[in-house]
Amino acid sequence: MNMVDAVKHGFLNYARFSGRARRSEFWFWTLFTFLVSIVASVLDRVLGTGFATQYGESGGVVQTITGLALLVPGLAVSWRRLHDIGRSGAWYLTLLIPLANIVFLVILIVWACKDSQPGQNQHGPNPKGIGGGYGEFPGQPPQFGGPSQYGQPGQF
Repeated sequence: MNMVDAVKHGFLNYARFSGRARRSEFWFWTLFTFLVSIVASVLDRVLGTGFATQYGESGGVVQTITGLALLVPGLAVSWRRLHDIGRSGAWYLTLLIPLANIVFLVILIVWACKDSQPGQNQHGPNPKGIGGGYGEFPGQPPQFGGPSQYGQPGQF
């Protein structure tokens, strides 16, 4: 999946928290939101719409609107990414725990780097479209010699 497809998929599944998201979809979405936030920051500087605080300028109107627009799809992509590795999306809520959120952030980043669980899991089929040579559900041994999604045994 390339960046354009990942961004399209992120917006098409704006608030879909079920299913699975590939690593490429998650990381391209993350890169997209990072780049958009930089552009929004620059626009706030140019337009003079930043919020003045006692520490200087912080955020702005454009950044706030952009952040709100990208919040739900970002949560949904992250939630589906956790599903892809066989974890509950609720793990993402651990970031709300004060003081421990840094530890959980590191754990979530490591999990986001993991490859998809092969085959189907409780959250749906593998988004890569391949079974990985494993059974239908995680923990099953590889199935050799039987019919597969690629045709009869021995065919390539």
